Amino acid sequence: MLTYNHLDPEKKVFVFELDDVIFPKQDYLLQVYYLFANSLEYVEQSPSSNELTDFLKANYLKSGEKDLFKKASEAFGIDPKHEESFNSLHVNAKLPLKLLLYKEVLGLLTYIVGEGKSIYILTKGNPMMQFNKIKQIEWNGLDQYIKAYYYDEIVLKSELKPLQYVLSENDVSPQDVLFLSLLSDKERIAESKGVDHIDISLFLRKDHEKEAL
Repeated sequence: MLTYNHLDPEKKVFVFELDDVIFPKQDYLLQVYYLFANSLEYVEQSPSSNELTDFLKANYLKSGEKDLFKKASEAFGIDPKHEESFNSLHVNAKLPLKLLLYKEVLGLLTYIVGEGKSIYILTKGNPMMQFNKIKQIEWNGLDQYIKAYYYDEIVLKSELKPLQYVLSENDVSPQDVLFLSLLSDKERIAESKGVDHIDISLFLRKDHEKEAL
């Protein structure tokens, strides 16, 4: 496992993706499912919130987000009209619990800030949803040193690739940057031409997954 001691001391700017890089994405989604299940039970009296939460959690962990509402609707006879509420909660949910940074990433960010270097988040996905995640993370005071950019928003307003846009706006040379994301995010890595990349998984313990609701 790598630590901040392995970072290139010549790098001045560190760009992070958000989901499963800064924090575990499932920590957000499983709270969304919990909130939806409780809201549905309150409105319709069934299914029970515990049963629906367990179903959503199990199916998400097994197969991911795709068609999750449809599966629940078929299993419990949920009226399709509730899909709008399900989707809306993904964007604007007020979570019962703060989202916690990966412990190892907290150490990385703390070190980078202590060295007086810059940190940017460049996150892909619905900008409103990604912003909602960011504002509900427990940053331990580091948020004042971090600037967030939204990939999908940049695509709409600039001809530059989003990472190029971030570097251009901040007058940063590619050779001064380290991009930290998942190795599986090959599209993003391809767009970071000229910028060194490192897989965040190399910094995370194998047992990093946290208990969820």
